[in-house]
Amino acid sequence: MTKKRFSFFFILIISFLNAFSQADLVFVEAEDFGDKGGWHIDQQSIDQMGSSYLLAHGLGVPVEDATKEVVFRDSGIYHVWVRTRNWAPAPVKEQSPGQFKILVNGYPLDTIFGWGKEAWHWHYGGEVNISSVKNEIEIHDLTGFEGRCDAILFSKNPDLLEHNSEDALLKLRRKALGFSKKPKHLGDYDLVVVGGGIAGMAASVSAARLGLKVALIQNRPVLGGNNSSEIRVYQAGNLNTQPYPAIGTITKEIDATSKNLSIPDFGDNNDNDKLSIISGEPNISLFTEMHVGKVELKNNRLQKVFAKNIRTGEEFSIGGKYFADCTGDGNLGFLAGADFKYGREPKSETGEILAPLVADSMVLGSTLYWYSKKDSISSEFPECPWAFQFSEESCQNATKSAWNWETGFSDDMINETEYIRDRLFRAIYGNWSFQKNHPEFNEKYKNHQLEWVAYILGKRESRRLVGDILFSQNDITEDSNYPDACVSSTWGIDIHYTDPENSKYFPGEEFRSAAYHPLKQKHPERSLPYRSFYSRNIDNLFMAGRCASMTHVAHAMFRVQHTTGMMGEVVGIAASLCEKNNCSPRELYENHLNELLHAFETGVPLN
Repeated sequence: MTKKRFSFFFILIISFLNAFSQADLVFVEAEDFGDKGGWHIDQQSIDQMGSSYLLAHGLGVPVEDATKEVVFRDSGIYHVWVRTRNWAPAPVKEQSPGQFKILVNGYPLDTIFGWGKEAWHWHYGGEVNISSVKNEIEIHDLTGFEGRCDAILFSKNPDLLEHNSEDALLKLRRKALGFSKKPKHLGDYDLVVVGGGIAGMAASVSAARLGLKVALIQNRPVLGGNNSSEIRVYQAGNLNTQPYPAIGTITKEIDATSKNLSIPDFGDNNDNDKLSIISGEPNISLFTEMHVGKVELKNNRLQKVFAKNIRTGEEFSIGGKYFADCTGDGNLGFLAGADFKYGREPKSETGEILAPLVADSMVLGSTLYWYSKKDSISSEFPECPWAFQFSEESCQNATKSAWNWETGFSDDMINETEYIRDRLFRAIYGNWSFQKNHPEFNEKYKNHQLEWVAYILGKRESRRLVGDILFSQNDITEDSNYPDACVSSTWGIDIHYTDPENSKYFPGEEFRSAAYHPLKQKHPERSLPYRSFYSRNIDNLFMAGRCASMTHVAHAMFRVQHTTGMMGEVVGIAASLCEKNNCSPRELYENHLNELLHAFETGVPLN
């Protein structure tokens, strides 16, 4: 046999083995279920665990089944694994809150999932006999308390997982699901905005109305970020402030979608109104449910972002001349290698009065809003032995939350997002269960029913990208009045920390906060400079929102959403002038400052 013929037969054998391994291996992504029933897609930890997952967010009532028709190319006995985790271990495994079952063609597997290991893992579920090509798979929630399912694996090989690492399994998943190695390219744009909160929306509209072709990428199905129906934080701070009152008009237009709404009133109308603003701009291409997890750089400039669809896992690329990080977490800048800060800077570095002597990882915490409603009849709520356990002294005596249901101060707000969120679940459900079931409180709360709890964290602080100016408390107290000062706030320094009373009962797991806010909404006006809105080391990267270039202390004054929206407007204006003058964001300041300031004076034309 010649060498050429041997190579041909070797390739043929490998192809046959690959086809065989595909035939007896079936991956089912939970987030890709066509009918998700009452389960929600959660993408908050996609960078840490590799994918989105389905969450059974039923407030103690089991949610409707998620169902999907799955094609098997080969019949026979299959072994089943489910990727899941036990998010709140109970004293007895049968009491774990996240339990669920898998049904195949209407028949449940014997195994109960969601009570095993605390880390994400592949939980073995036994065997199932597949006799048909088309088979219905169901995920059946048992508790209504945050069960989570990432993927289901069927294989004829009982030892499949023993010989494969998570990385190898990820490759198998991609292959089994038919993903190509080359992401589909969705086009090239003048400005690519990553993050569809208030800052990202304002930046996109601002740039689009000034003629730029804009791509807006958002990793949730709705726009608004903290101001969306998923999180429900109202927009705070003054608009149309000095020195450029024209800035803030677009943010005011966006704010009209949720002006003066209480928590219960945030709903589809709020989200649809925001969507209509973006959809009404012919120069904006909106990409929702797309999470940016990789970038391409050349000569210190971003060229492309690579985004994964949070439902299907498919990957896409989007190119741009300029980019804006409006993610809040500074994700785009981090992926690009932009300089950033996290936590509190030391006094020796900044000279700030409120800075600690030694640097640490302390940040402002995150919140889950919740509320209840009062009915004419009484209702029950289950005991929650896996949640925080309360007493008459530690009970919060509440029918709804406020800003100070907050946690995660000393945790890693990026890599521990799921655990931070879950701590709030354990506090909310534990306190509500105590109020509903303890004789001392039952009479007061017996007619109240838990109506809504967020499952997407409302974050206040994480990474802050570094620009040519890192705005500090000194700039606030001394009123630096930079020549490019443009976005003003009167909110005042508003630093949150753990509530000492809460620490007494829940040391290390606090979920309530207090605030240092001596001049609440009455602080003299102070203005951030344009140079805080672009990266000092990535040449074509802007940033707007809570990841702009500020110290921890200064950030506490400029983080509210009206102010971050005005940051977005400034970035949109600046990007249009960079395109006009074919220059970098820094060169715009150095060579075209008067033109930039004039643009701030005139603002962006309304539709």
